[in-house]
Amino acid sequence: MRELLIGAARTYYIGLINKHISNVEVLLNNPAGIGEAEHQDIQAVIEVELGRIADYNDKLEVLIKYFTKPQQNETTEEKKKDAKS
Repeated sequence: MRELLIGAARTYYIGLINKHISNVEVLLNNPAGIGEAEHQDIQAVIEVELGRIADYNDKLEVLIKYFTKPQQNETTEEKKKDAKS
């Protein structure tokens, strides 16, 4: 059960990181596609998204460092690299 919960949390955080990376990519590649009334300051929106990425990345690193076995850490590091690609 422990491994299932840790795996679910890891997958959850990686998914959220990828979601916010995608949001930044959209803002960087097509800022005109965002409604002006909602997002007048694209730089501020990007900063918020980067903050969320950093927050979830920190949580993922804590989960890995303190709650997983060393062998699992190596596998997770490979997944994080894949998520950034």
